[in-house]
Amino acid sequence: MISISNNFFAAIAAMFSLLVIFSSMQCHAQLSSTFYDRTCPNALNTIRTSVRQAVSRERRMAASLIRLHFHDCFVQGCDASILLDETPTIVSEKTALPNLGSVRGYGIIEDAKRELEKTCPGVVSCADILAVAARDASTLVGGPSWAVKLGRRDSTTASHTLAETDLPGPFDPLNRLISSFASKGLSTRDMVALSGAHSIGQAQCFLFRDRIYGNGTDIDAGFASTRRRQCPKEDQNGNLAPLDLVTPNQLDNNYFKNLRQRKGLLQSDQVLLSGGSTDDIVSEYSNSPRAFASDFAAAMIRMGDISPIIRILAVDCHFPITYINLGIALKVKGETCFNIII
Repeated sequence: MISISNNFFAAIAAMFSLLVIFSSMQCHAQLSSTFYDRTCPNALNTIRTSVRQAVSRERRMAASLIRLHFHDCFVQGCDASILLDETPTIVSEKTALPNLGSVRGYGIIEDAKRELEKTCPGVVSCADILAVAARDASTLVGGPSWAVKLGRRDSTTASHTLAETDLPGPFDPLNRLISSFASKGLSTRDMVALSGAHSIGQAQCFLFRDRIYGNGTDIDAGFASTRRRQCPKEDQNGNLAPLDLVTPNQLDNNYFKNLRQRKGLLQSDQVLLSGGSTDDIVSEYSNSPRAFASDFAAAMIRMGDISPIIRILAVDCHFPITYINLGIALKVKGETCFNIII
């Protein structure tokens, strides 16, 4: 006679119960603006406090935080891989040419994460903090707000190679900008709207020196002359210049008005109004602050949807479970109706 231990029957019973439990769950494998409502209800306020303090110290940080989120999403998706430091197994994205010496705001994300860990340890991802911080940065400098979708997991890998190849550059022609954004699922209109983030922030001199000294027909002569004062032709300095001279600390549609006057600082700015397919969009935004604000918010939401590693939130599971061992880390909260974050 074959002897079967009690442990075997217990294991079978546990497996059966597990199947019943998961078959009854409503598992939402998608991003949601309410993702942390139960597990960390004060998460958004905590992040906003960190961002507000940073922007109050330095208005330019608003532009830096929006750019940080952008540079994260365009390299293997919105997964916080840009935050990973160099290790024996990781070649950091921080040292890639588009990021090195120019991407800022890492410390602000770390500050927010540190505060969140005090009340909600291990719950809120850095990828979500990046997305929320970009939204808060926009509102703090007069830009639009939007409902940030949440539920991203953080990556454990980075791609220095993709950071070198997938980010749009300041010298890119229009067709390359369009294709770069299209490869991430973003439309031409999204690309123009997101470019409006250049109504705030600053650029290093070497990024526009050739443009202001080139005597091209696509740049206003007076504008070029003004810009040369802070960017000597022979001096290879790291001087900074505001992307928008008129409202440098306000996220508004003045960027598009500048383009109509041939006062785009970067070559990749002015090509948006150069007789191509984006001319009408630039004109629309320059005439309508509301249209720009609405499209900018919508484009930021779509950008936040680029290839996230989605966490699973299971709710309405009417079983009083305290522990489930699936060989993966599960965080269980609540009583008979709980959340599981994977």
